[in-house]
Amino acid sequence: MKSVTKLGWTAYALAAFVIVADQLSKHWILFVYDLPSRFSVPIAGPFSLTMVWNRGVSFGLFRADADLVRWLLAAFSVIVAIVLAVWARKAERPFMAVGLGLVIGGALGNVIDRIRFGAVADFLDFQRLGFFPWVFNVADSAITIGVVFLLLDSMRKESAS
Repeated sequence: MKSVTKLGWTAYALAAFVIVADQLSKHWILFVYDLPSRFSVPIAGPFSLTMVWNRGVSFGLFRADADLVRWLLAAFSVIVAIVLAVWARKAERPFMAVGLGLVIGGALGNVIDRIRFGAVADFLDFQRLGFFPWVFNVADSAITIGVVFLLLDSMRKESAS
């Protein structure tokens, strides 16, 4: 079995960082700042902190209130994270490693919420911009940025051939 590449370890470290940052931000929002009791607080310009419990997939798509669906979404996210972690073992390009690490960390950060709370805690709100109607969290941001890195990596790879 091939050992983990140096960039693979980078992906794992980045995933761990995302999980910690995501869970610390959610702990602060839920238990220190107590956003659930405030619901929405304007911060600056178009940015607010707004408490939303996401029972669906990313950005609240495919809302799933049934407990079975909660566990299926959690299991699916864990399987995706495992598949990506296996892929990350062989990462040989920086954009790939960063992308995989961000997506793994984001997926597992949201899984922790599904297991602990039955829903994902979302609170970053830029709705007053007028074109971004979703409330999201650090894990969602990591997943989105990670996918961008993976797309950039795939385009770079194709152009090099």
